[in-house]
Amino acid sequence: MPFNDLLFEAQRVHRQHFNPNAVQVSTLLSIKTGACPEDCKYCPQSGHYNTGLEKEKLLEIEKVVAAAERAKAAGSGRFCMGAAWRNPREKDMPYVVEMVRRVKALGLETCMTLGMLEEKQAADLAEAGLDYYNHNLDTSPEYYDQIITTRTYSDRLDTLAHVRDAGMKVCSGGIVGMGESANDRSGLLKQLANLPHHPESVPINMLVAVKGTPLEDQAPLEPFEFVRTIAVARIMMPKSYVRLSAGRESMNEQMQAMCFFAGANSLFYGEKLLTTANPDANTDMALFGKLGIQPEHLAVQQAQPELAAVPASQADRGQFYNAAG
Repeated sequence: MPFNDLLFEAQRVHRQHFNPNAVQVSTLLSIKTGACPEDCKYCPQSGHYNTGLEKEKLLEIEKVVAAAERAKAAGSGRFCMGAAWRNPREKDMPYVVEMVRRVKALGLETCMTLGMLEEKQAADLAEAGLDYYNHNLDTSPEYYDQIITTRTYSDRLDTLAHVRDAGMKVCSGGIVGMGESANDRSGLLKQLANLPHHPESVPINMLVAVKGTPLEDQAPLEPFEFVRTIAVARIMMPKSYVRLSAGRESMNEQMQAMCFFAGANSLFYGEKLLTTANPDANTDMALFGKLGIQPEHLAVQQAQPELAAVPASQADRGQFYNAAG
């Protein structure tokens, strides 16, 4: 489709299901950094590559809770915790389960990304109150083995099935700009849209070409192609939150505004996404102010008093002037 027609259709679909001037805001914290055994070519946390990243053990629960408190104070409605694991070990599960309980008690939505999950692990996280589990498909099935060889596409789909069966919401998307074709980008979206249920959250990441990874010299994706990807995701998954994730630091305000118009209505904010830079909260709030956008949970809170202010007696009589009377 011509670009203007595509964005118009995406905005039309978006307005059918969402407030066009509200954006869901999340904060992401790395709770265990580096030394991952997977060979994902985009990832500075892979133990296969020398990116200069300092390896860190699993964070103490109190530090995670303190970070969640800061995120809530800065305006986040969801707190996401990520660990560089192939899959969680049983000895780690009690700690991550307690993190979920403690963060949930702050009144925040919770999300985790810990690698592959077994059925029982998914059930344990769901019982603790985890709202979302993130596990990206990354790219199309056809391009997948050009990016990752240590985990199959089926492995990823199995984890998403365990998450859904446990009753949690699914957060799943991918990365664009890894040298894939336009067909691969549409192939990724087809896979997501043809899951038994659309993911409630669909993060679309722009590759951050990190020195030391095999993709460090990858040329950036043309910006209009990224906006197109956002628009097509919105049209194909009309009720999903489409999130601007990694790569926002390289996007100017105009490009981000165009992504919002194309149907993006979720973002990570804060100084860092796991290990890569991200615009800080003040920058994001300044952009929101220019565009007349509010964090979604604040927009909802402000709307509720207006509804409550309508006298109950008015519910039983007409709300409009009768011009024929």
